[in-house]
Amino acid sequence: MRVTFLGTGTSQGVPVIGCACPVCQSLDFRDKRFRSSIHIQIGDTSLVIDTGPDFRTQMLRAGITHLDAVLYTHEHKDHTAGLDDIRPFNFRQQKDMPIFAKKQVLEQIQREFSYIFTGKRYPGVPQVETVEISDRPFTLAGITITPIPVFHYKLPIFGFRIGDFTYITDTNYIPEESLKLLEGTKTLVLNALQKDPHISHFTLEEAIEMAQKIGAEETYFTHISHKLGLHHSVDQELPEGIALAYDGLQLTLD
Repeated sequence: MRVTFLGTGTSQGVPVIGCACPVCQSLDFRDKRFRSSIHIQIGDTSLVIDTGPDFRTQMLRAGITHLDAVLYTHEHKDHTAGLDDIRPFNFRQQKDMPIFAKKQVLEQIQREFSYIFTGKRYPGVPQVETVEISDRPFTLAGITITPIPVFHYKLPIFGFRIGDFTYITDTNYIPEESLKLLEGTKTLVLNALQKDPHISHFTLEEAIEMAQKIGAEETYFTHISHKLGLHHSVDQELPEGIALAYDGLQLTLD
């Protein structure tokens, strides 16, 4: 399995116009973050989790020319707004794009991208196949994927586990039942927004505490706000086995 971090930021994670903070002024490429998204390659199967507003640029930058499916964690625009840009994959692959999400997410996508789902569709609109998932494991191209129910404040959303790899973003509470689903995870991706308290995201301290509780061999933090601090400084503060992810980081996993 090869994992590529397409984006590790938030709407406050990209350089903010007019902001004079050290992160927004930084020349370190690791401080330049698109909205959070990840690409997973398993054999010939190519998956993306979330298509935020930066999706097109992310895929071009990563050189990804084939995509088999999209998985959605939740319905917020910073995770869905780039759906229209699956069209080149429709044209190239000559088939509909399966999108996997829980019912409430698919309903939100159908409202916001209504032109995709109308009876008389404009030529060239994205072609999608909606696949509703629950909190039960499902199979995609022979790959077993386990949804991990977590909470984004009061909004129930999904993380996803594939083998020994788990990806969780936009959460500040993981129920005990979900922690059981994480047992044996070797590589964990978890959100760590900033150092100050936040209503719907783990702070850095909370993310460290949760990562240590889960006990993966290696943990990478994502969904990083520019308020967290400079990459090289924060990374040095982290315990062994925990690191900040950055856009373009690739992991090769067993």
